[in-house]
Amino acid sequence: MDTVSQRIAQTGVVPVIKLNHPERDAAALAAALCEGGLPVAEVTFRAAGAATAIRLMREAQPDMLVGAGTVLTTAQVDEALEAGAQFIVCPGLDPDIVVYCQDKGVPVYPGCTTPTDYHTAFKLGLEVLKFFPAEQSGGLAKIKAMAAPFAMFKIMPTGGISLKNLKEYLSCSTICACGGSYMVTADLIDNQKWDEIIDLCKKSVEIVKEVRSNG
Repeated sequence: MDTVSQRIAQTGVVPVIKLNHPERDAAALAAALCEGGLPVAEVTFRAAGAATAIRLMREAQPDMLVGAGTVLTTAQVDEALEAGAQFIVCPGLDPDIVVYCQDKGVPVYPGCTTPTDYHTAFKLGLEVLKFFPAEQSGGLAKIKAMAAPFAMFKIMPTGGISLKNLKEYLSCSTICACGGSYMVTADLIDNQKWDEIIDLCKKSVEIVKEVRSNG
């Protein structure tokens, strides 16, 4: 895996963030995630200020790993990279976007849930895939089944991941990290509940450590 993917795998959990007020909240959220032990963020382009949020988080925490999520076009790739994004996440597999990111030297993690998706990703030379929406697409049972013919991939499931099932997912050797928004919900961010975010991040980190110490 490339260096960015290795850092994501080492952290084990990727907070998936929609920031409605980036100018107000981005720096404080970045600080909370880092204090909680999760110095990585996938900032989704579902919110209009995503590029601003990426830039402000990178400026506030230069050592933090910040990427762009819900990327649907090459124009959004450009916008994200200009803001300082270090990786790109897509909800589906668009070969054009994958090749575009590869040409620019930025890691890209497309959403893949079918054998056809995986086979296309294999032909594109990818190593790490997003599995989205995880729970709704068959969850851990399907991820394990897909690993049989496609053992070359590491998987980053997102969608329906919480503290309740995080340990179960991370216990699967195919999974390098889990994406989740349970520690960065709209309520927590919009009401600036930074202490609660820090606590949820720390609980996530403890689960990662527990799983890997027993692995």
